[in-house]
Amino acid sequence: MSSESLQDQARSRREELDAHVRAMVQWHFDPETGCPFWLEWASKSDWDPRKEVTGLDDLSRFGLFDDDWLRGGPVRRWVPRAYSRDPIFVFETGGTTGTPKSRVNVRDFRVDYELFSETLPPEHFPLNSNWLMLGPSGPRRLRLAVEHLAHFRGGICFCVDLDPRWVIKLIKKGWTDHLKAYQDHVIDQAMTLLSAGHEIRCLFTTPKLLEALCDRLEDQGTSLRETGITGIFSGGTEFTPQWYRFAMEELLDGVYMTPTYGNSLMGLAGSKAFDPAENYKITYYAPQPRAVLRVVDFDDREKVVGYGETGRVLLTTLTPELFIPQFLERDEGEREPPCAQYPWDGVSGVRPFHRFAATTTVGVY
Repeated sequence: MSSESLQDQARSRREELDAHVRAMVQWHFDPETGCPFWLEWASKSDWDPRKEVTGLDDLSRFGLFDDDWLRGGPVRRWVPRAYSRDPIFVFETGGTTGTPKSRVNVRDFRVDYELFSETLPPEHFPLNSNWLMLGPSGPRRLRLAVEHLAHFRGGICFCVDLDPRWVIKLIKKGWTDHLKAYQDHVIDQAMTLLSAGHEIRCLFTTPKLLEALCDRLEDQGTSLRETGITGIFSGGTEFTPQWYRFAMEELLDGVYMTPTYGNSLMGLAGSKAFDPAENYKITYYAPQPRAVLRVVDFDDREKVVGYGETGRVLLTTLTPELFIPQFLERDEGEREPPCAQYPWDGVSGVRPFHRFAATTTVGVY
């Protein structure tokens, strides 16, 4: 795609995004469809978002979203009135920093992964194939989302038990022997499933668990490819370019893997196709217009940094189920330009925000 054509695509997508912002603001601040939280917020505000928000840039008027608003209940204050009679799911963060943040869902976790499904090459993630979900269970969106992804693609999902909050406690207490034993317990479950004749072809896991699984397989004289796995998607702050190179050269034996970046608020950001010329750089693109990632100055949150420059990740969530404007993530990275697959801004080098990194427990599983 020529640079001029890409610019046209980016301009068109920005117009679509601004229109989507207007629609979501109208929806969430309408007394018939909006949620109690935003309706109460509007009743105390001296401006009307439905009249004054014309696009993404106008969301700066909300200021930064306070993540403590998502901690504790009543959680129904986040349920839009349009969904008040629907079954409601609630998903939590890992809880590494006190009371977990909660997010309500009706279908968002399904929609996000159906959209992600379109990015998976069928030669590596065959339709009607079974999946292994080797990651956190419990009240986390990821478990049900991966299971739905398998169902949506015509397969069955096999899952393990993994409690990341217990892992966090082990790390904080310095109980390394217990930590290793718990990891072994999780890998034992995966090995049992992979050896049970379930014809598992696709895998979700995290960098640490993938490495542990491959090490266990090597100890037993086999490899991931020999188990029948043909495609992996993985994610987490430990998915660095250095680890990506290590995985592709030492662990995977040619098995295809795609990096992802996601959380309970954003959904799932896919990555630009692997390009050997980029030296294993991983660039993520949010599932726009349902979510938008911007890289902003560390000290001036209203200033988007230049391409290639470093800043903090600012997330905006824009679905009929959830409106979260200007949420400062606990991550930083470099702003990247649009590409042919994703004609909007991306972010590379995602890592824990340097001012928090020393005090935050990350990569727990």
